[in-house]
Amino acid sequence: MAVTKVLHVSDLHLEDGFPGVPFSAFLNKRVVGYANLALRRRKVFTHAAMKVEALAAFAKEQSVDLIVCTGDYTALGTEPELAYARRVIEPLTKMPLGFFTVPGNHDLYLRDTVEAGWWDQYFGGLMKNDLPEHAVDGVWPQVWLPADGLAIVGVNSARANPKPTHSSGRIRDPEIDALIRILDDARLRDRFTIIATHYAPRLANGRRDRPAHGLENADAFLTASACAARGVILHGHIHWRYHVRVPETPLSICCAGSTTHAGREGLWILEVGDGPVTATPGTWDQSRYVLEPAEALVLDP
Repeated sequence: MAVTKVLHVSDLHLEDGFPGVPFSAFLNKRVVGYANLALRRRKVFTHAAMKVEALAAFAKEQSVDLIVCTGDYTALGTEPELAYARRVIEPLTKMPLGFFTVPGNHDLYLRDTVEAGWWDQYFGGLMKNDLPEHAVDGVWPQVWLPADGLAIVGVNSARANPKPTHSSGRIRDPEIDALIRILDDARLRDRFTIIATHYAPRLANGRRDRPAHGLENADAFLTASACAARGVILHGHIHWRYHVRVPETPLSICCAGSTTHAGREGLWILEVGDGPVTATPGTWDQSRYVLEPAEALVLDP
């Protein structure tokens, strides 16, 4: 079986202003988000679009077959941001085996984003389901069988959060139940399974994230993930790259962090084939993305 290379990136936070967005759209949680953007976030994501361009070159250099992005393409979930982000990532979507994605909380920022269907309008064309009989909410859980020996399952943990003090997520209970059925499906049992979602089921220290910021039903998600014979959980949301193992699941947990956050840029390249499945971390060296082979992990011996 040929080796499949999977590049995991996350939290690109692309933003180029808010043309056409009415003032009324900021009379809510966005006023707090915009203040944070203007005072802090915009500084660390100034070169995000340039780094995405560099990611495409890196993927080609590394002979990447497929990219998995675990969400947060935008800052405030407005239509201009989603349209801009979709244009910027276009080169990343041209991988030989495709581009797999789930939304982040910034992409479904408020109810207006969800009700207007902007995520589906701009990113829906990137999503599909090879096992639609297991879907319980549109395309979710999203299942791809892109290559021999590999499966990818995406569960949506993002949602609109109207409270300025909250950015927590939750996977709908029917999706958790569907994930269990998917992982027990005979078509996945012999495959290494990547489970992708936005929120962190555990932090780098193995603990739960705080309630206002984390995945509300992380324990149920981890219990469900334990039904996979072989695999890994990929996520973002926390802007530091890390790997952790916890007793609740036999699967490793890998966070890409934010691939474009200045000073914290992170990514992983997974290699899935006949031999051990490995994950090699990568970072930004101020001019391009590079791998750190000395820090490579064996996910599945």
